[in-house]
Amino acid sequence: MATVKQSFPVLEMTCAACAVSVESMLKSTKGVKEASVNYANQTALVEFDPATAGPTDFQQAVRSIGYDLVVDVEDPQAVKEEAQRKHYQEIKSRTIWSAVLSAPVVIIGMFFMDWKTGTYVSMLLSAPVVFYFGRSFFVHAWKQARFGKANMDTLVALSTGIAFLFSLFNTFFPEFWHSRGVHAHVYYEAAAVIVTFISLGKWLEERAKSSTSSAIKKLMGLQPKTVRAKVDGIEMELPMASVKPGYTIIVRPGEKIPVDGVVIAGSSYVDESMISGEPVPVEKKAGEKVFAGTINQKGSFEFEAQKVGADTLLAHIIKMVQEAQGSKAPVQKLVDKIAGIFVPVVIGISILTFITWMVIGGDNAFTHALLTSITVLVIACPCALGLATPTAIMVGMGKGAENNILIKDAESLELAHKVNAVILDKTGTITEGKPQVAAFAWLEGIKNTDRLQSILFTLEKNSEHPLAEAVTAYFKNTAETKLESFESITGKGVKGIVDGVTYYVGNKKLLEEANCMGCADLDAKAEQWKANANTVVWFADSRKVLAAIAIADKIKEMSRAAIEALQKKGIDVYMLTGDNEQTAQAVAKQVGLKHYKAEVLPSGKAEFIKQLQAEGKIVAMVGDGINDAHALAQADVSIAMGKGTDIAMDVAKMTLITSDLQSIPKALNLSTKTVMGIRQNLFWAFIYNVIGIPIAAGVLYPVNGFLLDPMIAGAAMALSSVSVVSNSLRLRFAKI
Repeated sequence: MATVKQSFPVLEMTCAACAVSVESMLKSTKGVKEASVNYANQTALVEFDPATAGPTDFQQAVRSIGYDLVVDVEDPQAVKEEAQRKHYQEIKSRTIWSAVLSAPVVIIGMFFMDWKTGTYVSMLLSAPVVFYFGRSFFVHAWKQARFGKANMDTLVALSTGIAFLFSLFNTFFPEFWHSRGVHAHVYYEAAAVIVTFISLGKWLEERAKSSTSSAIKKLMGLQPKTVRAKVDGIEMELPMASVKPGYTIIVRPGEKIPVDGVVIAGSSYVDESMISGEPVPVEKKAGEKVFAGTINQKGSFEFEAQKVGADTLLAHIIKMVQEAQGSKAPVQKLVDKIAGIFVPVVIGISILTFITWMVIGGDNAFTHALLTSITVLVIACPCALGLATPTAIMVGMGKGAENNILIKDAESLELAHKVNAVILDKTGTITEGKPQVAAFAWLEGIKNTDRLQSILFTLEKNSEHPLAEAVTAYFKNTAETKLESFESITGKGVKGIVDGVTYYVGNKKLLEEANCMGCADLDAKAEQWKANANTVVWFADSRKVLAAIAIADKIKEMSRAAIEALQKKGIDVYMLTGDNEQTAQAVAKQVGLKHYKAEVLPSGKAEFIKQLQAEGKIVAMVGDGINDAHALAQADVSIAMGKGTDIAMDVAKMTLITSDLQSIPKALNLSTKTVMGIRQNLFWAFIYNVIGIPIAAGVLYPVNGFLLDPMIAGAAMALSSVSVVSNSLRLRFAKI
């Protein structure tokens, strides 16, 4: 039995460890061949045998460990988006309220520690911070503990819970410590600040994470909800779900084509940029294929439906993007790897500290054991670790925005500095993406050019051909002339009569059929233009050629400089395009590219990226069209041009607001500096714990009798967080 791949939104995941838990549970479900859970976009990609297992089985398995899978709903993406929106608002709300309630507790703890009533005030204010606004840490820690696992939530729950309960005991039973000659300290401010700082870190992380489901939603939106069809000779409007192969579908000007099929009557030009990436609409007449999601221009036609529903090309593009987005991320976040080792080690050290002091502590064994084990948990609180990555990422994103680089995904910013292969789409990325008149030449010695220009302008203004728009834009200040007649000749051009003379605008074939006399001078220019990847349009009367027009998609001014900058960094730069070999070769030569591929379909772009990835390359894809969506999703780092389609920008993890490709090397430099900042943050957070934890455990006590006060430990913990944030802020002044 063939296996099936399906993507499902996952709810309730809060860290990378959660994704690992969900993935392992899905893999252990009967009938599942492979499962990959992506924490970044909250999805699970499951390959399974439909005869053995189904979505409801996966949902039950995931629910058993405290998470949820969205299945059997009309719009699962919408459900996931709503859940993520609520989760973000919840984190934001609890962070703000935690900060509001923690502020007076910190003030009392630092400046009014001898105020007896202040102890009760601190207790009342910190209790909701720890056990209400911080309840998620305890809930998630419990879920992990049930399966013998621990994460950062475990450490936060243990340190804050023990610190609060210890303080609660000291508030109501201070005599227990006074009788042993020890002051009964309370650490409400440490518990409250821990929750506030970690909540802030998670809030920053949520802001940095990208929600890519809107890209899928927009792709789906390309398909109309209703269709105008002929059934038994009667024209009627049907819902999309009712359309079957063999139905005759009617498409009017400006409408989206609903399903794949073949034209049987009428003709028009169709914008197929979502498939080819090329800006020039394609002529469609009887016998030509049309595809779902493409947009009809000015004409009307009828076509026979051949592929509907999940079989259409658009549906396949959607599926490919879903699978690429749901696949496993190439690298795990460094902070989660460290935390995965750090958390159980700290808990072990705390327990070992307690046992050691109980054995060697002498008369005050229990006192020292309890204080040191709590101090270990408090000083080792992963505030600095929790803030190390998101603060550097947020500052990096702000720096990027100042330089016209919008970054939506933290992982891409972390990974971009490793990029050693960049793939550029041609149209709209290297070039402007707008056909324009590149050159114009009159027949030598011709007179009355103003009058002839007016006729040319009028004919092109009446033409439905998309290249005509480039000509009318070129002669935009020209006055129109009255036409005695006008005719559009499909696939060739147009003709019209002015003052009894017939004029033609179109391709060479049109002129040959009209027996127009050519001109060696203009023919030579036309061949030169073609060699430079231009399309040639001819203007003639009934006797001879009057003018030739070269139409081209201009290369952006800074494209060559940007490509040279990337190549100087040792990065291989490739151009992939759906255009023909002659055009691709000419463009590659002009911008100094050694590597290019022509006539590449969207799936071909993604396959080429896979090949490079298989060779061990870290690939960045730069594109601007719907046709680039799959390739953008497949790439390790995806960059969209800001003037491209919304879908390309939604799929991509970086968007260049400017059309200047020089922002690409800037983005890679920004990644290098941001990753350096993250590593510095993690180093200081880690070295702080390496030094602080042994001191908290009491290693200096046998030497000089020093035991670290949990209050000082709490202050040291806060200081470590401040140092991490300060180091991140240095990135603001870095030059990229």
